[in-house]
Amino acid sequence: MHSINWSGVFPALLTPFDSNDKVDFAMYKTNLDAQISAGVDGIIIGGSLGEASTLLNQEKKELLIYSKELVPSGFPVLVNIAEQSTADAVALAREAEANGADGLMLLPPMRYKSSDEETVAFFKAVADSTSLPIMIYNNPVDYKIEVTLDMFESLADRPNIQAVKESTRDTVNITRMINRFGDRFKILTGVDPLALESLVLGADGWVAGLVDAFPRETVAIFRLVKAGRIDEAVRIYRWFMPLLELDIHPKLVQYIKLAAVATGIGSETVRTPRLPLTGAERTSVLKTINDALAVRPELPDYFQIKTNADVAWT
Repeated sequence: MHSINWSGVFPALLTPFDSNDKVDFAMYKTNLDAQISAGVDGIIIGGSLGEASTLLNQEKKELLIYSKELVPSGFPVLVNIAEQSTADAVALAREAEANGADGLMLLPPMRYKSSDEETVAFFKAVADSTSLPIMIYNNPVDYKIEVTLDMFESLADRPNIQAVKESTRDTVNITRMINRFGDRFKILTGVDPLALESLVLGADGWVAGLVDAFPRETVAIFRLVKAGRIDEAVRIYRWFMPLLELDIHPKLVQYIKLAAVATGIGSETVRTPRLPLTGAERTSVLKTINDALAVRPELPDYFQIKTNADVAWT
């Protein structure tokens, strides 16, 4: 079975598009290079921020193969699985493994609000189809299905179901998971404005969004928290918060793409049905971004901070 160190910062990468609505691989490389230079610990492609719902399977395959060519040896590249049918999810999991993926982020069935029993059966079917490590995405706010502690109990006999992207927005859930399962399931916070609190409470990692525009600040916060340098982390986090709150809006893709333009590592183009921001909304988001850039903090030398996220490839 493959293995992943589930500690650290895992960007949910944007998918840049060019003016012809094709994946812009050159801009994708620009952003990925910035993430790796900042010290992230893995990447996730084709997630919500990657506009998964509008990507063709062929495009996901090309992004995976291209990413594996660019990243250092041993650097984890995860593929998001968000499908309507079990058969499609299984097929994509097998294809991702065949094309070199190191792990999967797995959502419950899309569109259909499956029962607890159906959701567990769906997860188990995908897990049984691949040897890749799996992170379950638990986001009842956006996807209307909560993966409860009892459901995780039912999943514990599948050794490759190893982690959870905790996006219930209830930080108490982190403590509940640890109290019940110990370290059986690694926990990665998936909500940017709750990230520092979640890491303090014991989350192992951070599946981040604003990292797509501000990778160094994101990694600095993670490493400072895990080193116990909470006051320094809080100072950066307070500066970061107006930006982090862009991650919990329905137009998070447009918002974060605009931020990535402002920091020089992204482009604004989205794929329909999404549309570019206009008018007062665009002005407001740009003000949030520019106000933050005007007082962007100086960061400590966080590369010298060693954490459990430090692995062989670094």
